[in-house]
Amino acid sequence: MRAIPLTVTALAAALLLTACDSGGGTGGSDTGNKNSGSKNTDSTACRIGEVGLQVGPANAAPSAGDTGNVPVTLTNKGAKCTLEGFPALSLTAQSATATVPQDKTGTPQKLTLAKGDTASFTLTYVRGKEGDPKSLAATSLKIGLPGAAEGQSFKWSYGPVQGKKDAAHPNASVTAFQQAGD
Repeated sequence: MRAIPLTVTALAAALLLTACDSGGGTGGSDTGNKNSGSKNTDSTACRIGEVGLQVGPANAAPSAGDTGNVPVTLTNKGAKCTLEGFPALSLTAQSATATVPQDKTGTPQKLTLAKGDTASFTLTYVRGKEGDPKSLAATSLKIGLPGAAEGQSFKWSYGPVQGKKDAAHPNASVTAFQQAGD
């Protein structure tokens, strides 16, 4: 009788270790539009030109030091495709660009989207002080899909983004893709 709980415990531990390794992500700083944490390299990967992106409506941070959230919804307008990992986000202010780091608290899932299906992710940021050299006076947000070099840009109208140590390292993060309704 004691062998059953030990077997179940060992199986659970093995599954947990396998799950920990499947999420991918280097956690490194990638200033390009590629997603360093993506394993989405197959030919069925969703492509930016075949999806619709809706940014917001946001829960904008009203003043410096406050946290805001910007939800983004992706709708597949092409053939069935997959998403795995994190979107690649960067914020741009005049000549400066900063990559938004991945929120590693969640585990990315491989999502398959049929035509018309949706997925979402959330950008969370801390609003910075106007004119502060440690804040990025962002004017645009660039969104890229896993494994792709190209992206789509959107106007950023939520104020400056506070830096962790400087403007090049925004106090912001992006979640992994989630199936709509999760």
